Amino acid sequence: MFLARAGQCFGARSYATAAQTQLREILKQQLKDIENAGTYKNERIITSAQKTSINVAGSESPVLNFCANNYLGLSYNKDIIEYSKKVLEKYGGGASSVRFICGTQDIHKELEGKISKFHGREDTILYASCFDANAGIFEVLLTPEDAVFSDELNHASIIDGLRLCKAKKERYLHRNMEDLENKLKASTGRMKLIVTDGVFSMDGNVAPLPEIIKLAEKYNALVFLDECHATGFFGPTGRGTEEFYGLSGKVDIINSTLGKALGGASGGYTTGPRELVDLLRQRSRPYLFSNTLPPPVVGTAIKVMDILLSSSDLSKKIQRNTEHFRKGMTKAGFTIAGMDHPICPVMLGDAKLAGIFANEMLKRGIYVIGFSFPVVPKGKARIRVQISAAHSEKDIQRCIDAFKEVGRDLGVISN
Repeated sequence: MFLARAGQCFGARSYATAAQTQLREILKQQLKDIENAGTYKNERIITSAQKTSINVAGSESPVLNFCANNYLGLSYNKDIIEYSKKVLEKYGGGASSVRFICGTQDIHKELEGKISKFHGREDTILYASCFDANAGIFEVLLTPEDAVFSDELNHASIIDGLRLCKAKKERYLHRNMEDLENKLKASTGRMKLIVTDGVFSMDGNVAPLPEIIKLAEKYNALVFLDECHATGFFGPTGRGTEEFYGLSGKVDIINSTLGKALGGASGGYTTGPRELVDLLRQRSRPYLFSNTLPPPVVGTAIKVMDILLSSSDLSKKIQRNTEHFRKGMTKAGFTIAGMDHPICPVMLGDAKLAGIFANEMLKRGIYVIGFSFPVVPKGKARIRVQISAAHSEKDIQRCIDAFKEVGRDLGVISN
């Protein structure tokens, strides 16, 4: 009897309530509107590991991947895989707990220590993702007596995290230091916190950190940096935006991810003052109420940190590859946004054109994705190319040549 009732409850229904029918009609119309606007996002299915050469469902042969966050090419590094296997065998697939109950293994502390050493900070706290790290810090750190100043193009996770705190919130114009200073000058907050992405993921441009730090010193403010698109590969030795500007150690708090350059698995962290990290362990909700990172993921990140702490060769390789691509595409007549960063947005403007362009690139063996509203502003659709240290010079040139061919066919460039 129980099984029969369970089947009735959880199986496919042959009827629908009036509310369910109404819901379906509302959702269908919203989806239709997205399709009509040319911004419907179809998810391509990859049938291989995340490497520079991948297999995609529907493609007859492997294609080159130019849109992954696999900046250092470590998502399928054999040494990392082997180390992760050993960790899996020793510690299992998961800890089945949050950190403060029985989810803290020695490897979690080892990884936190190595991240602290890499950034030159006092302590580090791990999260399930950097989205969680951004969701977990502002509510703990800031009170109604404080004020926070956020770049208008900061990542969605920062925006969502700031919504949870009770501080007075000010949004300054993107990378506009005059606007930021005016807001700092007018603030009466007990503690002031300037919040910005180090590198803005959609445009590939970099926060004006020297000016931000000067304003922070002038108005007694702290600086928070989200380094998801910088950690491990940006700057001479991959230490990120601080190092890019020659300002190592000047930022007060850094949040970043393990899910991009640092192995591409998952996980995020906050690194900074020991007292802050200790307080986050006591009060940060995503930390307290989410399972600890699984051992194989921790093992992946430990091995990546060992590689980065011993050599900066991969950082230098991705910088050379980035220069090759940006110069080649600019010479061909394309407009490439951003500055000296492996995120290389090829600006097209029209959403439908971006989608068509990406599909034509796939036919030529190059995997890229068109970005359009609401991911980027209306009228600023683009194809965001991302360069990896694992790409060869031949790979980079093949991508440029494909862009030139499709660009001429679609009337984007003339030469």
